[in-house]
Amino acid sequence: MMKDNEKKFTLPMLESPRTLRVKFRKVGNLQYISHLDLQRTFSRVLVRAGLPLWYTKGFNPHIKMVFGMPLPVGAESECELLDIRIEREMSCDEVKARLAAELTEELGVLEVYPAERKFSEIAFAAYDYTIKTAGDPAENAARIKACLAGEALHIIKKGKAGEREVNILPLIREITVTAEGELIRMHAILAAGEGNYLSPEALVSALRAQTGILSGNPTEEHYRILRRAAYLADGVTEFR
Repeated sequence: MMKDNEKKFTLPMLESPRTLRVKFRKVGNLQYISHLDLQRTFSRVLVRAGLPLWYTKGFNPHIKMVFGMPLPVGAESECELLDIRIEREMSCDEVKARLAAELTEELGVLEVYPAERKFSEIAFAAYDYTIKTAGDPAENAARIKACLAGEALHIIKKGKAGEREVNILPLIREITVTAEGELIRMHAILAAGEGNYLSPEALVSALRAQTGILSGNPTEEHYRILRRAAYLADGVTEFR
C-alpha cells in the first residue's frame, strides 16, 4: 500500500511552483530557540509532512523557505510567517493538516494560504507585554507613561560604523500602558519594516534604563513579550 508521504508523486505537476504562506505560533519554551534552530526544525518538519516541495537547483539543492520578521530569542508569537513552494497540486487544507500532524501545541500551524503580498510590505507589528516588577504597579505604569510622553527615549544601536544613539519614540506608532493587579500590561505597535525596525526587546531595555523597572531580583521580576499581528504601512490593515 502506498504511504501518505508518497502520494505527492501521483499529484499533478504545476506549470510553475506555487508559493504558500504558513502562519504558525511559537510560544512557551520554544521562545528560547534561535532562528537558526527554527529553520532547521522546519526543514525536517516539511520533509516529514510529505509535501510536494520545490527544491533549489544546483550542486546542493535545498528547500526554498523564507521567514518573515525573524523573532528575537525570548519573545513569543501568534503570527509567525513562513513561505514555502510546492511543485505539485495540493490544497492549502491538506498542507495544513499534514503540517499539524508533525507539529506541537507550542509550535503549531494556524493557517495556510496562497502568498500574495511580499514580506517587504510589512511596516508594523503588534506586541503584548506582561511585566511583573518590584514596586507599586500603578506608580510604575505612571512612570512608564511619563517616559513615553517625553521628547526622546534613547537606545544604543550597534552597526558596521560603530555604536550610535537612537531615539525610538518615532518608531512607536501606538502604545497603551495599564496596571492590572500585580502586573503592568502594555500593547504596542512598533515599526517592523526593512531598515525601520524596532525590536520589542529594545523597548523593554529602554524603559528599564529610564524608569528602573525590572532592575531588581531576576527570580522575582519577569516579563513576557507576545507578538500578535503584522500590519501594512497604514498600521491598520493586517498583513497576510
